Amino acid sequence: MQRQGSIGGSAAIRIRATGGVLLVAHLAFVAWLTLRPLDVPWVMPANLRPFAGIRADMALGWQEAARRIAEGLGLLAPLGVLIPMAHGRLSVSPLGSLVRTVAAGALISLGIELLQTGVPGQVVDVDSLLLNTLGVALTHTMVVPAARAGLRRRSERAHRATVPQEEPAQGRTPTIPRVGIAP
Repeated sequence: MQRQGSIGGSAAIRIRATGGVLLVAHLAFVAWLTLRPLDVPWVMPANLRPFAGIRADMALGWQEAARRIAEGLGLLAPLGVLIPMAHGRLSVSPLGSLVRTVAAGALISLGIELLQTGVPGQVVDVDSLLLNTLGVALTHTMVVPAARAGLRRRSERAHRATVPQEEPAQGRTPTIPRVGIAP
């Protein structure tokens, strides 16, 4: 039985499988990058005040701030595309899809931040949670609606090509004139 609004046939399986594999690979890379112990002489205290780290980055100059903010936005940004891709549905509410994807990205980012509490040299930073979540939301908003619309158009064209066309109408159906019955 096919799920309502999903991509049909083997294309759906390939897209979901590719999305799932890429999602797992990206999460493994993020875990390796963020959860490996660092050998540093000292560690900054945890940042639990929103935007305090961003303000500190801005104090270092616009180039350094732009680099650090871009790193925060880009770390989990691919999840904005990979989560819907692994789900594999074409006909869903755009707002519902955005909310589900952003919530999943925020929970993954929160999980990373909580796991960093036990890793030497890694510091918990609420700003990275905010930037990671914003990166997921921006990526999803910029890519997923347009990609789904394109896939829906492609699917409709393929469906029209496989459905046999009806013969064109050949005019009105002839009628027999009614004749009254004699008394």
